[in-house]
Amino acid sequence: MSTAHIQQADNVIMQTYNRYPVVFEKGSECTLWDSNGKMYKDFLAGIAVCNLGHANPVIAQKMSQQAVNLVHVSNLFYTVPQIKLCQKLVDSSFADRVFLCNSGAEANEAAIKLARKYYYDLGNTKRNVIITARQSFHGRTYATMSATGQDKIKKGFQPLVPGFKTVPFNDIDALLDEIDDTVCAIMLEPIQGEGGVCCPSENYLSQVRQICDHHNILLIFDEIQTGMGRTGKLFAYEHFDVIPDIMTLAKALANGLPMGAMLSTEKFASAFGPGAHASTFGGTPLVASAALCVLEYMEDNQIIAHCQRMGQYFTKKLMTLKEKHSCIMEVRGYGLMIGMPLSIKGAPIVNKCLNKGFVINCIQDNIIRFVPPLIVQENEIDALVDCLDTVFQEVS
Repeated sequence: MSTAHIQQADNVIMQTYNRYPVVFEKGSECTLWDSNGKMYKDFLAGIAVCNLGHANPVIAQKMSQQAVNLVHVSNLFYTVPQIKLCQKLVDSSFADRVFLCNSGAEANEAAIKLARKYYYDLGNTKRNVIITARQSFHGRTYATMSATGQDKIKKGFQPLVPGFKTVPFNDIDALLDEIDDTVCAIMLEPIQGEGGVCCPSENYLSQVRQICDHHNILLIFDEIQTGMGRTGKLFAYEHFDVIPDIMTLAKALANGLPMGAMLSTEKFASAFGPGAHASTFGGTPLVASAALCVLEYMEDNQIIAHCQRMGQYFTKKLMTLKEKHSCIMEVRGYGLMIGMPLSIKGAPIVNKCLNKGFVINCIQDNIIRFVPPLIVQENEIDALVDCLDTVFQEVS
């Protein structure tokens, strides 16, 4: 059955992904089953999306209840799930206001527009440049692709949207060299996800904040991958005691349903008046009720504390593995967002693990990324590490 499905898919779906020859049909917590009944332990979570696991019954029940009441009425009207969700996000963060949309790229588009609109409204129309970091990833729409610091993402799509500069991550001097009176914002991932789980050096983000304050520049944190408890804090900026002016969220916000959010302080949010920006499906009652349930579930079940414990346990186990296998160069990250650079290509490792029933991921050709559901348990981590040990022995 899998072969037939794959053949059909390859005939009708645009080939924008190099898909693995697996058709998943069912999931529960950290486990997936394919159409042949084979079981897999998932350490990718839909790329840091299903933080509370697959088919979470509490979220499923909430969605079911909402679906039979109200799914969509447009943002010309108020709905209770949206109001409660935005209040919860405001209460849980630095922000005063929230704009809801459908994806991370849309959230980042909203952040870009808000930063530029703020200075436009002040009459400073030449202040529209946004500085981002090399190896960053902010999305695949034209503006967010232009903001992204990876040439491979942009290849073939020129001309790009103007008004972006890119500097090396963790290089304050390079950042300062690009600061002038045309810069309106600096946009960074606190921890670069697609770039290789690249962590900020000590005091880097606080120095960026100081630069923004000194030059009256907005600081935007893209927390699409790092947010919602992934790093052992609800938001990654909490690790560094650096508060942004704007923050974007998506991925795990609704545990698999399409939702993004752009959060801002009142000062900058005021630049978005009626008609300035919109999203037809942004924050529908159905998806908003799921996202609200995610936040409540995380609190009620102490998910972030569990993530911290499992992150420490996982990192320790991987460090032990590093001592055995010379091809493992480093183990880095926060919480359950862990990168493991290799001196060899990562694709064969991913493929061998998949064959053995473990879903992992390789980025930047040689960096294994682990972003399992935050509910992962020690025995599941042990099983993966044992599998990796065997695989590294095989490839050596």
